[in-house]
Amino acid sequence: MRREKPQSLLDYAPIAFPAIMLTVFFVIPFATMIAVSFFQREQAGFYTPAFQFANYERFISLFFANVLGFSLMLAITVAICCVLLAVPFTYLLARMSRKAQIVWLVALLSVLSLSEVIIGFAWSTLLSRTAGITNLLVAAGIMAEAKALLPSFGAVLTGMVYQAFPYTVLVLYPAIVRLDPTLTEAARTLGASPLKAFFTVVVPALRNTLTATLIMVFIFALGSYLLPQLLGRPQHWTLSVLITDQAIYQSNMPFAAAMAVFLVLVTLGLVALTVIAGRKGEAA
Repeated sequence: MRREKPQSLLDYAPIAFPAIMLTVFFVIPFATMIAVSFFQREQAGFYTPAFQFANYERFISLFFANVLGFSLMLAITVAICCVLLAVPFTYLLARMSRKAQIVWLVALLSVLSLSEVIIGFAWSTLLSRTAGITNLLVAAGIMAEAKALLPSFGAVLTGMVYQAFPYTVLVLYPAIVRLDPTLTEAARTLGASPLKAFFTVVVPALRNTLTATLIMVFIFALGSYLLPQLLGRPQHWTLSVLITDQAIYQSNMPFAAAMAVFLVLVTLGLVALTVIAGRKGEAA
Protein backbone atom coordinates (compact mmCIF):
# COMPACT_ATOMS: atom_id res chain seq x y z
CA MET A 1 0.00 0.00 0.00
CA ARG A 2 1.65 3.20 -1.23
CA ARG A 3 1.13 6.58 0.39
CA GLU A 4 -0.01 9.27 -2.02
CA LYS A 5 1.89 12.55 -2.16
CA PRO A 6 0.05 15.73 -1.09
CA GLN A 7 -1.67 17.33 -4.06
CA SER A 8 -2.55 20.75 -2.57
CA LEU A 9 -2.00 22.92 0.48
CA LEU A 10 -5.20 21.59 2.04
CA ASP A 11 -3.57 18.19 2.30
CA TYR A 12 -1.17 19.71 4.85
CA ALA A 13 -4.03 21.01 7.02
CA PRO A 14 -3.95 18.13 9.57
CA ILE A 15 -0.36 18.96 10.53
CA ALA A 16 -0.83 22.74 10.52
CA PHE A 17 -1.99 23.03 14.13
CA PRO A 18 0.77 20.76 15.57
CA ALA A 19 3.33 22.68 13.52
CA ILE A 20 2.05 26.02 14.85
CA MET A 21 2.07 24.76 18.44
CA LEU A 22 5.59 23.38 18.03
CA THR A 23 6.79 26.67 16.57
CA VAL A 24 5.15 28.87 19.22
CA PHE A 25 6.00 26.79 22.28
CA PHE A 26 9.37 25.30 21.30
CA VAL A 27 11.08 26.79 18.27
CA ILE A 28 10.60 30.45 19.20
CA PRO A 29 11.50 30.05 22.92
CA PHE A 30 14.49 27.86 22.04
CA ALA A 31 15.70 30.37 19.43
CA THR A 32 15.33 33.17 21.98
CA MET A 33 17.27 31.16 24.53
CA ILE A 34 20.06 30.55 22.01
CA ALA A 35 20.25 34.27 21.25
CA VAL A 36 20.37 35.22 24.94
CA SER A 37 23.14 32.68 25.55
CA PHE A 38 25.46 34.83 23.42
CA PHE A 39 24.54 38.09 25.19
CA GLN A 40 26.88 39.97 27.49
CA ARG A 41 26.07 40.26 31.18
CA GLU A 42 26.16 43.72 32.71
CA GLN A 43 26.23 44.89 36.29
CA ALA A 44 23.10 44.71 38.49
CA GLY A 45 21.80 41.69 36.59
CA PHE A 46 21.27 43.37 33.22
CA TYR A 47 22.52 42.05 29.88
CA THR A 48 23.01 43.57 26.45
CA PRO A 49 22.80 42.01 22.97
CA ALA A 50 26.17 40.75 21.78
CA PHE A 51 27.77 37.76 20.12
CA GLN A 52 30.37 36.25 22.40
CA PHE A 53 31.27 32.73 23.47
CA ALA A 54 32.22 33.69 27.04
CA ASN A 55 29.13 32.00 28.48
CA TYR A 56 30.00 28.72 26.78
CA GLU A 57 33.67 29.03 27.70
CA ARG A 58 32.68 28.93 31.38
CA PHE A 59 31.82 25.25 30.87
CA ILE A 60 35.57 24.61 30.72
CA SER A 61 36.02 25.67 34.36
CA LEU A 62 36.51 22.90 36.90
CA PHE A 63 33.41 23.78 38.94
CA PHE A 64 30.93 23.60 36.09
CA ALA A 65 32.68 20.58 34.62
CA ASN A 66 32.14 18.83 37.95
CA VAL A 67 28.47 19.81 38.00
CA LEU A 68 27.98 18.58 34.46
CA GLY A 69 29.85 15.35 35.16
CA PHE A 70 27.85 14.71 38.32
CA SER A 71 24.55 15.38 36.50
CA LEU A 72 25.42 12.91 33.75
CA MET A 73 26.69 10.33 36.26
CA LEU A 74 23.56 10.65 38.40
CA ALA A 75 21.24 10.34 35.39
CA ILE A 76 23.11 7.26 34.13
CA THR A 77 23.02 5.65 37.59
CA VAL A 78 19.29 6.30 37.95
CA ALA A 79 18.61 4.85 34.50
CA ILE A 80 20.63 1.69 35.18
CA CYS A 81 19.06 1.16 38.62
CA CYS A 82 15.54 1.63 37.26
CA VAL A 83 16.06 -0.83 34.40
CA LEU A 84 17.73 -3.41 36.65
CA LEU A 85 14.80 -3.23 39.06
CA ALA A 86 12.02 -2.85 36.49
CA VAL A 87 12.92 -5.69 34.11
CA PRO A 88 12.49 -8.59 36.58
CA PHE A 89 9.57 -6.83 38.28
CA THR A 90 7.74 -6.31 34.98
CA TYR A 91 8.54 -9.84 33.82
CA LEU A 92 6.99 -11.29 36.98
CA LEU A 93 4.09 -8.85 36.70
CA ALA A 94 3.35 -10.06 33.17
CA ARG A 95 3.18 -13.65 34.48
CA MET A 96 0.57 -12.79 37.13
CA SER A 97 -3.18 -13.10 36.77
CA ARG A 98 -5.07 -10.34 35.04
CA LYS A 99 -6.58 -9.04 38.29
CA ALA A 100 -3.19 -8.90 40.00
CA GLN A 101 -1.73 -7.03 37.01
CA ILE A 102 -4.51 -4.45 37.19
CA VAL A 103 -3.91 -3.90 40.91
CA TRP A 104 -0.17 -3.37 40.42
CA LEU A 105 -0.67 -1.10 37.40
CA VAL A 106 -3.17 1.03 39.33
CA ALA A 107 -0.65 1.29 42.18
CA LEU A 108 2.05 2.42 39.74
CA LEU A 109 -0.29 4.96 38.18
CA SER A 110 -1.10 6.31 41.64
CA VAL A 111 2.62 6.93 42.17
CA LEU A 112 2.70 8.84 38.89
CA SER A 113 -0.01 11.14 40.25
CA LEU A 114 2.34 12.32 43.00
CA SER A 115 4.22 15.52 42.31
CA GLU A 116 7.95 15.84 42.77
CA VAL A 117 7.30 18.05 45.80
CA ILE A 118 5.28 15.35 47.56
CA ILE A 119 7.84 12.66 46.71
CA GLY A 120 10.70 14.84 47.93
CA PHE A 121 9.12 15.71 51.27
CA ALA A 122 7.89 12.12 51.79
CA TRP A 123 11.40 10.72 51.35
CA SER A 124 12.89 13.51 53.47
CA THR A 125 10.58 12.34 56.27
CA LEU A 126 11.32 8.64 55.75
CA LEU A 127 15.07 9.27 55.79
CA SER A 128 15.04 11.71 58.71
CA ARG A 129 16.27 10.90 62.22
CA THR A 130 13.11 11.68 64.16
CA ALA A 131 10.49 9.91 62.02
CA GLY A 132 12.59 7.92 59.59
CA ILE A 133 13.03 4.25 58.87
CA THR A 134 16.12 4.05 61.09
CA ASN A 135 13.75 4.13 64.09
CA LEU A 136 12.35 0.79 62.92
CA LEU A 137 15.87 -0.60 62.70
CA VAL A 138 16.51 0.59 66.26
CA ALA A 139 13.29 -1.09 67.43
CA ALA A 140 14.39 -4.31 65.70
CA GLY A 141 17.76 -4.16 67.42
CA ILE A 142 19.72 -3.75 64.18
CA MET A 143 20.93 -0.22 64.98
CA ALA A 144 21.94 1.27 68.30
CA GLU A 145 20.42 4.69 67.67
CA ALA A 146 18.43 6.42 64.97
CA LYS A 147 20.24 8.69 62.57
CA ALA A 148 19.42 10.80 59.54
CA LEU A 149 20.18 9.32 56.12
CA LEU A 150 20.03 12.67 54.38
CA PRO A 151 21.32 14.87 52.91
CA SER A 152 23.37 12.37 50.94
CA PHE A 153 23.92 10.98 47.47
CA GLY A 154 22.08 7.79 48.45
CA ALA A 155 19.00 9.80 49.42
CA VAL A 156 19.01 11.65 46.09
CA LEU A 157 19.45 8.40 44.16
CA THR A 158 16.68 6.68 46.13
CA GLY A 159 14.20 9.48 45.56
CA MET A 160 14.93 9.75 41.84
CA VAL A 161 14.74 5.98 41.30
CA TYR A 162 11.42 5.91 43.13
CA GLN A 163 10.10 8.68 40.92
CA ALA A 164 11.30 7.16 37.63
CA PHE A 165 10.54 3.50 38.42
CA PRO A 166 6.80 3.59 37.44
CA TYR A 167 7.65 5.17 34.08
CA THR A 168 10.20 2.43 33.45
CA VAL A 169 7.73 -0.34 34.24
CA LEU A 170 4.99 1.15 32.07
CA VAL A 171 7.39 1.44 29.12
CA LEU A 172 8.66 -2.13 29.49
CA TYR A 173 5.26 -3.70 30.19
CA PRO A 174 3.85 -3.77 26.60
CA ALA A 175 7.06 -5.28 25.19
CA ILE A 176 7.30 -7.96 27.88
CA VAL A 177 3.61 -8.87 27.63
CA ARG A 178 4.04 -9.48 23.88
CA LEU A 179 6.90 -11.94 24.42
CA ASP A 180 6.12 -15.46 23.34
CA PRO A 181 6.10 -17.58 26.54
CA THR A 182 6.98 -20.68 24.52
CA LEU A 183 10.51 -19.32 24.06
CA THR A 184 11.32 -19.55 27.76
CA GLU A 185 9.50 -22.89 27.96
CA ALA A 186 11.69 -24.22 25.16
CA ALA A 187 14.80 -23.01 26.99
CA ARG A 188 13.63 -24.73 30.17
CA THR A 189 12.96 -27.92 28.21
CA LEU A 190 16.54 -27.85 26.92
CA GLY A 191 17.81 -27.77 30.49
CA ALA A 192 18.23 -24.07 31.20
CA SER A 193 17.44 -22.83 34.70
CA PRO A 194 14.78 -20.10 35.10
CA LEU A 195 17.50 -17.51 35.69
CA LYS A 196 19.54 -18.63 32.66
CA ALA A 197 16.43 -18.72 30.48
CA PHE A 198 15.64 -15.18 31.56
CA PHE A 199 19.07 -13.81 30.65
CA THR A 200 19.54 -15.86 27.45
CA VAL A 201 16.02 -15.51 26.02
CA VAL A 202 14.09 -12.63 27.56
CA VAL A 203 16.86 -10.03 27.85
CA PRO A 204 18.18 -10.43 24.26
CA ALA A 205 14.61 -10.22 22.93
CA LEU A 206 14.20 -6.89 24.74
CA ARG A 207 17.52 -5.44 23.65
CA ASN A 208 16.13 -2.49 21.65
CA THR A 209 13.39 -1.83 24.19
CA LEU A 210 15.94 -1.78 27.01
CA THR A 211 18.12 0.67 25.09
CA ALA A 212 15.20 3.01 24.47
CA THR A 213 14.11 2.72 28.10
CA LEU A 214 17.58 3.53 29.39
CA ILE A 215 17.71 6.64 27.23
CA MET A 216 14.20 7.71 28.30
CA VAL A 217 14.96 7.37 32.01
CA PHE A 218 18.31 9.13 31.51
CA ILE A 219 16.54 12.11 29.92
CA PHE A 220 13.96 12.12 32.70
CA ALA A 221 16.63 12.07 35.42
CA LEU A 222 18.84 14.63 33.69
CA GLY A 223 16.17 17.29 34.13
CA SER A 224 15.53 16.56 37.80
CA TYR A 225 15.39 19.79 39.79
CA LEU A 226 13.69 19.52 43.19
CA LEU A 227 14.83 16.15 44.57
CA PRO A 228 18.57 16.98 44.51
CA GLN A 229 17.81 20.13 46.51
CA LEU A 230 15.57 18.45 49.08
CA LEU A 231 17.56 15.25 49.59
CA GLY A 232 21.14 16.25 48.81
CA ARG A 233 23.87 18.73 49.57
CA PRO A 234 25.03 21.53 47.23
CA GLN A 235 27.61 19.13 45.75
CA HIS A 236 24.70 16.89 44.75
CA TRP A 237 22.93 19.60 42.76
CA THR A 238 22.34 18.87 39.10
CA LEU A 239 22.71 21.14 36.10
CA SER A 240 19.00 22.01 36.26
CA VAL A 241 19.42 23.35 39.79
CA LEU A 242 22.44 25.37 38.70
CA ILE A 243 20.49 26.87 35.79
CA THR A 244 17.82 28.12 38.18
CA ASP A 245 20.45 29.44 40.56
CA GLN A 246 22.18 31.41 37.79
CA ALA A 247 18.94 32.75 36.30
CA ILE A 248 17.09 33.76 39.48
CA TYR A 249 19.57 34.18 42.33
CA GLN A 250 22.72 35.20 40.44
CA SER A 251 20.83 37.24 37.79
CA ASN A 252 23.08 35.81 35.10
CA MET A 253 20.54 35.04 32.41
CA PRO A 254 23.04 34.65 29.50
CA PHE A 255 25.02 31.93 31.30
CA ALA A 256 21.81 30.23 32.45
CA ALA A 257 20.59 30.26 28.83
CA ALA A 258 23.88 28.74 27.65
CA MET A 259 23.54 25.88 30.14
CA ALA A 260 19.89 25.39 29.18
CA VAL A 261 20.82 25.25 25.48
CA PHE A 262 23.39 22.58 26.23
CA LEU A 263 20.87 20.59 28.27
CA VAL A 264 18.24 20.79 25.53
CA LEU A 265 20.74 19.72 22.85
CA VAL A 266 21.78 16.70 24.92
CA THR A 267 18.13 15.80 25.43
CA LEU A 268 17.30 16.14 21.73
CA GLY A 269 20.29 14.00 20.83
CA LEU A 270 19.15 11.27 23.18
CA VAL A 271 15.59 11.48 21.84
CA ALA A 272 17.02 10.97 18.35
CA LEU A 273 18.86 7.88 19.61
CA THR A 274 15.59 6.59 21.08
CA VAL A 275 13.84 7.02 17.73
CA ILE A 276 16.68 5.25 15.91
CA ALA A 277 16.58 2.37 18.40
CA GLY A 278 12.80 2.11 17.96
CA ARG A 279 13.11 1.94 14.18
CA LYS A 280 15.74 -0.75 14.42
CA GLY A 281 13.44 -2.69 16.69
CA GLU A 282 10.60 -2.42 14.17
CA ALA A 283 12.90 -3.49 11.35
CA ALA A 284 14.06 -6.50 13.34
